[in-house]
Amino acid sequence: MSNELEAFVEYISVTRALSKRSVEAYRGDLNTLEDTLGKPLISIDSKTLFSALSIYKNKRTLNRKLSSVNAFFDFCYKSQFKDEKTKLKLSKIPKLLPKFISYKEIQSSLDLIDRSSWIGLRDYALIIYLYATGARISECLSLKSDDIDGEWLRIRHAKGEKERIVPIAKVAVEAVKSYLNEFKYENEFIWCNYRGENLSRISAYKITQKYLGVSPHVLRHSYATALITGGADLRVVQELLGHSSLLTTQIYTHIQKQNLKETVDVCHPMAKENI
Repeated sequence: MSNELEAFVEYISVTRALSKRSVEAYRGDLNTLEDTLGKPLISIDSKTLFSALSIYKNKRTLNRKLSSVNAFFDFCYKSQFKDEKTKLKLSKIPKLLPKFISYKEIQSSLDLIDRSSWIGLRDYALIIYLYATGARISECLSLKSDDIDGEWLRIRHAKGEKERIVPIAKVAVEAVKSYLNEFKYENEFIWCNYRGENLSRISAYKITQKYLGVSPHVLRHSYATALITGGADLRVVQELLGHSSLLTTQIYTHIQKQNLKETVDVCHPMAKENI
């Protein structure tokens, strides 16, 4: 691994405080490129890089690799390792509409959970918490007791350690409290497995899959969708989700437009008239 790449890995690990998973993804992408091409990444021209990455036929995979390279080059430019700013163009891919489920579907599934044990109380609280906060699963699993203050939630473990404070529904707070009252192990983190150890991403996925048939991330989309259809401003949703750019939040604009159209169709007197 070149000196510049080592410096970049240290930067995203320490300064940006990215998760171990993200750091390893960047390191793997960039180190593989250097090994394949046999020289420091900083000295490789764009044409050679595109040629090396052409083996990836899946555009989403290709774009992930290109994003890693762009992040590295941006770091090198800002650190004055590189005189010119280089940015590789990402492949265009069709935008997929975010999958979401309705509150009624969630309520129906919650009724199926046996809450006679602390495991059942945990599953119930976890689903409610994810839907009530729109938190990423990584943020959720990093939750500690002192991160909940009344009906406010402090999320300190977001991407790049960007702290944000969001309101949390009282029903979610009460669900978490009920679960913790029955939880007999000692752990600073709230979400734990049956051994009292930190709950893993895979286990969290199995919980939401078991009761809802979806991944935890779908509950984040469902949270955003509920806000948009309820009339929330897109910038407010951006703040609540912790998106650094409004462009990321704009995947929900199709929901906003559809909701506006349905409102006009129902409420405007001319909507049902024929000319």
